[in-house]
Amino acid sequence: MNYLIPNWLYDILKWVGLILCPALAAFVGAVGPAWGLANVDAIVLTINAVGVFVGAIIGASHVSAMGNPYKDSE
Repeated sequence: MNYLIPNWLYDILKWVGLILCPALAAFVGAVGPAWGLANVDAIVLTINAVGVFVGAIIGASHVSAMGNPYKDSE
């Protein structure tokens, strides 16, 4: 299969999207108000949006490698 991104980048993005972003968002959401951090909701939303974007990149790479599943069904 021919993926859009190399395996090493896939592994990094997968870790960022599945582990880092959700954990960082939860951490900032929990301790941000205690630190007096301004706009905690916006920061958490942004971190989560980055995680979703990373997941979309990984998904697009997978779909491009798999090709169109409906191509031969006509």
